[in-house]
Amino acid sequence: MRMDEMIEKKRDGHALTESEIRFVISGYTAGDIPDYQMAALLMAIYFRGMNRAETVNLTMAMAESGEMLDLSDICDYAVDKHSSGGVGDKTSLVVLPLVASFGVPIAKMSGRGLGPTGGTLDKLESISGFDVNLSQAEFRRIAREIGIVIAGQSKSLAPADGKIYALRDVTGTVANESLIASSIMSKKLAAGASGIVLDVKLGRGAFMKTLEEARALATTMVQIGVDAGRDMVALLSDVNQPLGVAVGNALEVVEAVRTLRGEGPADFHQHCVEVAAHMLRLAGQGERWTALEEARAEADRVLKAGDAFEDFRRMVAAQGGDVSQIDDPRKLPQAKLSYKLHARESGCLAAIHADKIAWATLMLGAGRRTKDDLIDHPVGIEAHCNVGDAVAAGDLLMTIHANDETSLQAALAELDDAIEYSPCPVDPLPLFHGVIDGREL
Repeated sequence: MRMDEMIEKKRDGHALTESEIRFVISGYTAGDIPDYQMAALLMAIYFRGMNRAETVNLTMAMAESGEMLDLSDICDYAVDKHSSGGVGDKTSLVVLPLVASFGVPIAKMSGRGLGPTGGTLDKLESISGFDVNLSQAEFRRIAREIGIVIAGQSKSLAPADGKIYALRDVTGTVANESLIASSIMSKKLAAGASGIVLDVKLGRGAFMKTLEEARALATTMVQIGVDAGRDMVALLSDVNQPLGVAVGNALEVVEAVRTLRGEGPADFHQHCVEVAAHMLRLAGQGERWTALEEARAEADRVLKAGDAFEDFRRMVAAQGGDVSQIDDPRKLPQAKLSYKLHARESGCLAAIHADKIAWATLMLGAGRRTKDDLIDHPVGIEAHCNVGDAVAAGDLLMTIHANDETSLQAALAELDDAIEYSPCPVDPLPLFHGVIDGREL
C-alpha cells in the first residue's frame, strides 16, 4: 500500500477499506507517514466524509494504536461517561461518586480543558494535593479499594488520536463529524468500558450549536460504540445558559460538594440524576436498576440525602487531596476580588448567553488559550439566575471572582451584553432535548 494512493482514493470520494485505514494509522503512529501526507488525507476526509464502516474502522484502529485498558480485575462490567463539554459542566464530580455509592466501581480517565474553562482534572486540582497523575498500579489499587478513581489519561492510551488531533487543530480539519466522533470514541473504547453514557451538549455554550448537529454527532458515536460491542446511550443536553451556577474550577468544586450534600442548584441536580440513572441502568445488566424510572428515583433519593458525598470524600483522600477543603469548601482557593453584577432593568430573563460567560471566565484566567497556559483555580463567575426568571432592576444576576483589576474589567466588558430581557413571560430552557439509545439503532 502507498499513502498517496489512499489520499487520491479518498479525494475522489471512495471509501477506504479496514486494511487501508489500519495501514494509515499504524504508519502515522510509528512516524513512517509524514505530517504533510496525513494532513492531505485529513482534508480529503473533511470534504468527502466517511461512511459508518470507515468511521468505526478508524476509531478501532486509533483505539488499538496503544494500550487497551482491561478493567476485568476491578469489575465484571465497567460503565463510563463522557461529556462533550459545556459552560459550568462539573457533572463528573457529582455523577461518578453518585454512581459509585450504589456499589458500581468507577475507574475513569479524564482530560484537561482547552478553551474558556478547565476540564475535570483542572477542577479536581483546585483541591490541594489532589493527584491526578497516577501510575496504572495506583489507579487500579484505588479503584479496587475505594470504588472510585479519576485520573489523567495515560499517554499510551490511543496515541494515534493525540497525534492526529494535534495535526487537525492546525490544519482546519477539526469540525468533521466522523473525525470528532472517532477521536472521542477511540479513547472511550481504549479505556475499557463495557457501557458508555455520552452527554452531548448543544447550544451557545457548547461545541455543537444546534440540535441537528448534536444529534448527528451523538448518533455517530453511539453507532461506533454499538458496532464495537459496547452498550451505548447518548443524552442531548442544553447549555445555552450555564449548567448550574458556578463557572470556574474551584467554584465548580464548591458547587459539586453542595450538590453531593443535597444542596445543589435544581437544574444541576436534575441533570446529574438523569446521567447517573442511565449509567445505573447500563451497569444493572438485567439484574439491578433495569428500569430507567427506578434508577432515576433511586439516584434522586440518594443525591438529596447526601449519601454520595462520602464516596467523593474517600476518593479525594485516596488521591492525596486535602479533605478539610471538602468538609469546609471555604478553605478552597479564594479569589482576591469579588464584583456583583446587577440587573439593568425589570422583566423576564430572555437569554443568558453561555458563550459570553465562558469567554469572560477565560479573561479571568479560568481556562486556557493554549495547552501550556496555567489555570487560575479560584477565579470564575457565579450566574445566580436562569432564563425565564422574573427580575427587578437592581437584582443580583452574577458574582465575578477575579485576582486582579485588569482581568475583572476585561470580563465585565465581555459580559456587557450577556443578558437579554423581555417584558413578557419567557419559558425556561429545557435541560435535555432527547435520548439516543444504542438498542434502537
